[in-house]
Amino acid sequence: MNTKNTAAMPFVYIFGVIVVCLAGIAIGSFFDYEISVALAHPDGLGDIIAKISPVPAYALMPLGWGCIYTGLKKKLNSSGKSAGIPLVFAACIAIALSGGYYGGIVNLLLGYVISDHIIRTIASWLFWVILYALITLVMPRFLDDSKPKKLIAVGLALWASTIASDIAVQWLKHIAYRPRYRYLLTLEDPLAGYRNWWEMVPNLAGSDENFQSWPSGHMSIIGVLIALPLLTECLKKRSIRISVIVFALVCIYFIAACYNRIQMAAHFLSDVCFGTMDSCLITAGICTVLLKLFKAEREE
Repeated sequence: MNTKNTAAMPFVYIFGVIVVCLAGIAIGSFFDYEISVALAHPDGLGDIIAKISPVPAYALMPLGWGCIYTGLKKKLNSSGKSAGIPLVFAACIAIALSGGYYGGIVNLLLGYVISDHIIRTIASWLFWVILYALITLVMPRFLDDSKPKKLIAVGLALWASTIASDIAVQWLKHIAYRPRYRYLLTLEDPLAGYRNWWEMVPNLAGSDENFQSWPSGHMSIIGVLIALPLLTECLKKRSIRISVIVFALVCIYFIAACYNRIQMAAHFLSDVCFGTMDSCLITAGICTVLLKLFKAEREE
């Protein structure tokens, strides 16, 4: 691992994303309302995209589990120890976490609320048991296990980044009071109810989603995808070109998701830029620290 890299990409690449976010915040600070007036037009397709757009980012958790499993399996088997107990324990943690992080998606797929019926609840948990079991069968076929410490570090980084970004955005939403544009449209004078992002009033919004526009929760989760090149770097068939292509696709995804949040009148430009920036910074920091702590072996 090149110590000058951050999340498997040259630092300048990550810095470029942050600069773009800062530029968006600067522009939004003056023209947030006007941009939303021009771009906001909620529709059915946009609503579907809004619901599924965080899925690739949340998928990093089971993929991270695949890295951890592959790395632990190689290390424990090579020392003659059984990997069964720690792996089962890790799988239970994974399923428990995914019950909270993916609950809405599973409910949407199965068409129910988890608490409605015990049988359906069990079906939901089985969904994750099967998913994580399949990952342990499939991912080792594609991952390079010659550096197990690196795989464990990458897996933990994907998990920690997703959890930390989610916690951070939930905390940030409580220190600001900013009405969403879609709420403003319900007022007789929308502009009169508008607030800039810096006009913060901690805890005033409470749990009312209508007043939690800043920062974007969707983008705070999607921003974790900045770590995806780390995963491609762990593949048996890897190359710098593939990692760069993945990074470019992630950036395009950021732009599309940001546009969707503004189009759906859920957030202003500065909201989505703040959400993306804080998630990218958290993810880059966690990836860098964990890879150094685990002293991941240098690539051949």
